[in-house]
Amino acid sequence: MTKMLFREDAYLREAPGRVLAHTDRGGVVLDASLFYATGGGQPGDSGRLTWDGGSMPVVTAVKGEDEDIVLVPGEGADLPPVGTELFQHLDWDRRHGLMRVHTALHLLSVVIPLPVTGGQIAEGQGRLDFDMPDAPEDKAALEEALNALIARDLEVSETWITEDELDQNPGLVKTMSVQPPRGAGRIRLVRIGDGAEQVDLQPCGGTHVRRTAEIGRVTFGKIEKKSRLNRRVRIALAD
Repeated sequence: MTKMLFREDAYLREAPGRVLAHTDRGGVVLDASLFYATGGGQPGDSGRLTWDGGSMPVVTAVKGEDEDIVLVPGEGADLPPVGTELFQHLDWDRRHGLMRVHTALHLLSVVIPLPVTGGQIAEGQGRLDFDMPDAPEDKAALEEALNALIARDLEVSETWITEDELDQNPGLVKTMSVQPPRGAGRIRLVRIGDGAEQVDLQPCGGTHVRRTAEIGRVTFGKIEKKSRLNRRVRIALAD
């Protein structure tokens, strides 16, 4: 199992690593990964690997077998040999943008307290789909409410519970389409706000900013009707 360095510190931009294996499809597996693997609506990270005498662009990261993280090289790139000691370099600007959007979407689920049926994070923008039969009456008011939460500069932290504890508190799971990964015996929760200031707590394996003010101002895009009960709400970073 690849050690998830991004889980220990989402702000880590460079780290050493050692090549454990190459996959049948030409991916690279390291003993520890700085790169988040695609999952939960969040894209995989990009960046590069460097070693004595070589380098490899990383276009994305995906999940492999046995909880391994597979780094996908650029087309035609040379792979570091198995056993190579190397350095990982994260495309930080892209990652930080994804972190800002991800945390903003958690706050969107606070402003619109309805079941979430899907979601997607992209560079500079994201969306959540809600079980929302009727369109909101005042989109501008929702946008201001979201930006007011962001401006409170709330702390974003994590805690862990057991799978049994999650089963006893099913209301923690907001997303109907994606269930938290199981099998490890424990579930990671992302908390926004602390103590009396807590506004959100939900299972999540992705990367987030440390404080909500880092998100900056966001704007609402179209609210689209996707089916009889579902509506898609899009947001974008203002800068």
